[in-house]
Amino acid sequence: MNVPAPTPPDQPPSALLSEPSSELPPAPRPEPSSDTITGSVTPGMRIAAAWSWRFLVVVAALAVVLYAVAFLSEITIPIAIALLLSALLNPVRRFLITQGWRPGLAATTVFVVGLLLVACVIFLVVRQLISGARDLADQVTAGIDQVRNWLVTGPLKLSEDQLTGAFDSIKQAAKDNQDTLTSGAVSTATTAGHVVTGLVLVLFVLFFFLRDGHRIWTWLVGLAPRKARTRIDGAAQKAWTTLAGYVRATVFVAFVDAVGIGIGLLVVGVPLAVPLTALVFLASFIPIVGALVSGVVAVLVALVTVGLVKAIIILAVVIAVQQLESHVLQPVLLGRAVHLHPLAVALAIAGGVLTAGIVGALLAVPLMACLNAAVKHLAGKDSPTAGKDRVEEHLESRE
Repeated sequence: MNVPAPTPPDQPPSALLSEPSSELPPAPRPEPSSDTITGSVTPGMRIAAAWSWRFLVVVAALAVVLYAVAFLSEITIPIAIALLLSALLNPVRRFLITQGWRPGLAATTVFVVGLLLVACVIFLVVRQLISGARDLADQVTAGIDQVRNWLVTGPLKLSEDQLTGAFDSIKQAAKDNQDTLTSGAVSTATTAGHVVTGLVLVLFVLFFFLRDGHRIWTWLVGLAPRKARTRIDGAAQKAWTTLAGYVRATVFVAFVDAVGIGIGLLVVGVPLAVPLTALVFLASFIPIVGALVSGVVAVLVALVTVGLVKAIIILAVVIAVQQLESHVLQPVLLGRAVHLHPLAVALAIAGGVLTAGIVGALLAVPLMACLNAAVKHLAGKDSPTAGKDRVEEHLESRE
């Protein structure tokens, strides 16, 4: 009798009845979670990404604001001009109030008297400039020709080909500006409705800025969240102080530049001294660029009309006046609150010209100065809850 062999201990009885089964398929690998992906990104990349999208949002917001300002330029530009005039006239209104005048009467008096003074200054200056614009352009063109001839026949011995393009462009620019000054007013008559509308809007907004400026600002600040009101108000106060100082200092500096260079032109005996003085006064409202251009025009006119020696004297007078402005008047009158780097000023003027022409050049620097003051205040260590909310003070006073 045959006895079956015993089953090995490492094989169950069922293993003898069937074929060995294949191995089980491997378990699926888990999908990487978002935490795993985030963890694989370096901290530097995460910081760069966070800054990048925030920067893009800020740039997009600024682009929208600039587009809106440009699209509504017939409203925004008069408001900006009214702000500048209000910053210039508001100290007089405050002085009258401290002397016992009623706020409404003080605002009305300052508005009427200030408007008459500004209108007289603009009328006299612009009239003198327009009356001498054709002669100025002719003299500048002749001066450019003299400089060109000296560069060709003088010690530099430059070729005609090197100078033709550059000097032709400068002469064409002078003629274009002459046409703009002499006939621009006539061509602008086709848009007289826009000009009158803008002027009326400037006067309307200026009057209410002088009379109810505090109430208007209080209402605007009241729209902000309660915790942010104090900081917004502080930044705006810094910007307003900067704007007021800038406007007053700019007017005074323009007056000093015009008087200094005008006296030099009269003493030397340069013709067209009065139109040149008016040009210097108006150009001084555009920092750096305006003084440079008006000084070059004065020197070129002197070169053509009174000769090389007296033109050098005028050049010395222009340099002396501009050095007085740069190293004495601006630091004393403007101070650090309005100090901007010359590169920032040049870029602001270039951006203003591209955006809104000559008006943009006039408004670019004060806008940059106000933004600089406001950002410095917001980036400082001021407590967001320091001081009392002016909106609450106004509401309490009404109660």
